[in-house]
Amino acid sequence: MRPYVSLFRIRFINGLQYRAAALAGLSTQFAWGFMNILAFSAFYRANPAAFPMAFPHLVSYIWIQQAFLALFAPWGTGGKAVETIVNGNISYDLVRPMDLYNRWFIETIGDRVSRAALRCVPILLVAFILPEPFRMTLPPDMRQFALFLVSVPLSMCVVTVFMMLDTIFTFYTMSRYNAIFIFTAEFLAGGILPIPFFPEPFRTIAELLPFGSMQNVPLRIYSGDLAGMDALKAIALQAFWLAAMLLLGKLLMKHSLKRVIAQGG
Repeated sequence: MRPYVSLFRIRFINGLQYRAAALAGLSTQFAWGFMNILAFSAFYRANPAAFPMAFPHLVSYIWIQQAFLALFAPWGTGGKAVETIVNGNISYDLVRPMDLYNRWFIETIGDRVSRAALRCVPILLVAFILPEPFRMTLPPDMRQFALFLVSVPLSMCVVTVFMMLDTIFTFYTMSRYNAIFIFTAEFLAGGILPIPFFPEPFRTIAELLPFGSMQNVPLRIYSGDLAGMDALKAIALQAFWLAAMLLLGKLLMKHSLKRVIAQGG
């Protein structure tokens, strides 16, 4: 594990150097958070009972989503791995004494954690002192907060192994971008509209698919919309999809590397 710990530390420290990018991201995320809350509040004022989430829960959902966007977003990482596949530099990675899947996974985790570390604290501090209806609330109790802390790393890892599949598919498509793949994951994970707002049976299907085990679970646990046994079942489903997609990714990577051809000098 020592090489992977060192690799994570290197990527984490390297990610902390991009403070200007983090500042720009903060302004964007604050603007997006306020815009979402204002848009939803207009609908809630018309008929609050018509919506599946209480408005304070929705506000907390939005601010946690913005604070930890780098952990949960199915985009913004893995670009270097894709580039090495397309331009043929993967030949250099193959001679290194390190499992390629594990390396790319750890590098992505390091990138995600470093980007989130630069942005989450300012967003959370401001969100807690904002006036109503923009103010973020604390979890209902400490048990709920503990479940949230368990769910966050699981969610990040589920997103990462899912995006690893997208990276591995580059061996076959040789395409740097897969917008449909990313948009589908973003929408079905609750990144644009929370999954409780989906109509049945579409909501149930989204919750059971890997997308429902991404940001949907920790955000709803923190806000109090997902609690008790329902929260525990959701966390168990996260663990299942993490193990299943990790195994699938490993098998696909092994198969893909057998057919890699690097041309040129």
